[in-house]
Amino acid sequence: MNSTGDRRYRSDLGRRVATRRRQLGLSREEVAERAGSAPGYIAYVEEQLPTPGIEFLVRLAHALETTIQELTGLTADLAPGGAPPGNRPELVELEETECWALLGDRGVGRVGVEGADGLAVFPVNYQVLDGSLVFSTGADSALGRAAASGVEAAFEEDRLDEAFSRGWSVLLVGTVHVLADPAEAMGLSRAVTVRPWSGGERDTVVRLVPRRVTGRRIHVPGAPGEPAAPVA
Repeated sequence: MNSTGDRRYRSDLGRRVATRRRQLGLSREEVAERAGSAPGYIAYVEEQLPTPGIEFLVRLAHALETTIQELTGLTADLAPGGAPPGNRPELVELEETECWALLGDRGVGRVGVEGADGLAVFPVNYQVLDGSLVFSTGADSALGRAAASGVEAAFEEDRLDEAFSRGWSVLLVGTVHVLADPAEAMGLSRAVTVRPWSGGERDTVVRLVPRRVTGRRIHVPGAPGEPAAPVA
């Protein structure tokens, strides 16, 4: 018998609603208030197999500052960035502390390195530990071999809000290395809890210690969540 907490019974819609809600930092109560619904129904949408009507989906998409297409996964396989620019967009440089805050404690980003075959970019599931980035790869992979040689690498993560053509990106530049000291490697391996989505034998822990942390954000005045324009 399933319960509301059994994640095996969550729908694709429920997973996307929950993820988007967390991205916005909203509680179920806040989403319910925005959508003119009840917190219990938002929980039901996230945790069960709902069949909501189009009217509710419109309100829910508006409450989550996105589109029905995004919530239902119709755009999952489309390349991002196809929407036109927002109204009077502004590009803002981010402070280093804000960059780390956006990265959080884990996520998915891209690492660019130069190896035997030239420049290459690899997606990685990363974890932030003590002001550095760690991820796992295969010892014989192109990324693993590059890290073993101690090359400089660039890491990038971003988020896009297609509904309002805004977003942010964070860039870390520094040296990547495979932990050679057995005690350090064992200690870090125990601290790393994130695992690659791609599976397979990826038990080589790589650390990127950045010497430069930068970021940029696209602000769209008037979009939900943006600060109000100053009164002249």
